[in-house]
Amino acid sequence: MSGYPIPAGEVRVETIVVNSRFVCVLGEARTAAEAHDFVKRVKAEYPDASAHAYAFRAGHGASVTEGCNDGGEPSGTAGKPMLAVLRGTDLGDVAAVVVRYFGGTKLGTGGLVRAFSGALKAGLEALPRTERVTRVRGRCGMPYALYERARLLVAARGGAIVAEDFGAEVTLDVLFAVDATAGFEAAVQELSGGGVQVIWETSGA
Repeated sequence: MSGYPIPAGEVRVETIVVNSRFVCVLGEARTAAEAHDFVKRVKAEYPDASAHAYAFRAGHGASVTEGCNDGGEPSGTAGKPMLAVLRGTDLGDVAAVVVRYFGGTKLGTGGLVRAFSGALKAGLEALPRTERVTRVRGRCGMPYALYERARLLVAARGGAIVAEDFGAEVTLDVLFAVDATAGFEAAVQELSGGGVQVIWETSGA
């Protein structure tokens, strides 16, 4: 998998539960630091709220960093349920804050869990999504006779040339989506009769 879904923008969705008002704010956060900055900004926009619970998942898959906080509600009634909802999606690089304005009626532990989870689910339903594609950089050196055909091959395989060096031979630095590296490598081997190797900065992970 070369990419994963992320928020394409920021959304705010309001729900009402037994007179309490919940505002879910969702947006992109690529790191834990960005997620905390997101939370701070939302809290500053709703300074008079009775609670500012949050959860985030920065990164994706094995490299994800998670965090959550109940934001003033009883322990375990807001942040953890919100994080569980995020874990149930395929989203990466996402931060969520659910702001609560107390409506005068206590919801109880179970009611709070359902209310914060429900507010986040409503926000996720409205959230536009896009894809973050993981790319890897590679380098290959070749005779000048292959240069023009190699350039065409990079474009045909959906890659990009990010640097060129003209010395004793031509060296190309290329950028490809992870899923496209094997195909490009095989095509280069075919073009050069096995004489050109592509050295990737990572193993395609």
